[in-house]
Amino acid sequence: MDKKPLILVSNDDGITAPGIRVLVNTMKTIGEVVVVAPDSPQSAKGHAITIDDPLRLKKSDIFDGVEAYECSGTPADCVKIARSVVLKGREIDLAVSGINHGSNASVNIIYSGTMSAAMEASLEGIRSIGFSLMDFDYDADFSPAVPFVSSLSKWMLENQPEGALLLNVNFPKLEGDLKEYKGMKLCKQANARWVEAYHEVEDPRGRKFYWLTGEFQNNDPDPNADINALNEGYVSVVPAHHDLTSYPALEGNLKEINKL
Repeated sequence: MDKKPLILVSNDDGITAPGIRVLVNTMKTIGEVVVVAPDSPQSAKGHAITIDDPLRLKKSDIFDGVEAYECSGTPADCVKIARSVVLKGREIDLAVSGINHGSNASVNIIYSGTMSAAMEASLEGIRSIGFSLMDFDYDADFSPAVPFVSSLSKWMLENQPEGALLLNVNFPKLEGDLKEYKGMKLCKQANARWVEAYHEVEDPRGRKFYWLTGEFQNNDPDPNADINALNEGYVSVVPAHHDLTSYPALEGNLKEINKL
C-alpha cells in the first residue's frame, strides 16, 4: 500500500473556526492530517512570531480521528512548532492554511495570518497553499470551494510546481447572479491598496482612542489580476514567494548607488 502524504493544516481564525473544519475534512480524503492551529483568532497578525513569551501546545480532540494541537502563538508560530516539535523528523508533503473567513487577495497577503502560515511552510521548502473565502460571515458556506480545494491540493502533491512553492487561493462569495464558480484562474497579485482612516473616540474619562477603518481600492485594470478575476466569478490562484527584491530596480538608475 502506498504511504499516505503527510498534510499539515493550520489557519489564523483559530482551531474552532468553521473554515478549518472544512479544510481538515477535505484533507482527510487525501492523506494523513495533522493540525496545529492557534487557540484563539489571530487574523491580520501577518508573519509575527512569539519571542518574549513561552508557547503553549495543547492536544485537542476537536477533529474526529485527526491528531490536532492548539497553540498559544501566531499562525507562523504554529507552523514552526509543528515542524520542530510535533512533526520533528518527519517530512511534510503539503501544508494548507484556512479556509479563511475573508479575502486575502492582492496586498492582503502581507497582513494575512492565513497566508503567513502557508508562507512559513514554504520557507522550509514545503509545498503550501493558503485558502480564503470572500465572506466574513461565521456561518459562511464553504461547500462550493471544497472540490477546488481538493483538486488543487492533489495537483500540488503530484507535481513539482515551477517557480513557486506557495499558492494564494481566493474564492469569491456566491451571491446575486453568481451561483457557481466559473473555474480556477492563474493570476497575478492585483495592484490594490487600503485607503485607511482612524475614527477618533473618547472614553468616559475623556481619553482618546482610535478605531481603524478603511476602504479597499483596486487600481489594476489587468483582467489577470486576482481582484478582477474574483469579480468575474473565478477562483483566483496566485503563485507567491518571499523574495521581496525589486529586480527591475536593479537594472534601473539605482545602479548609480554603486558609484556614490
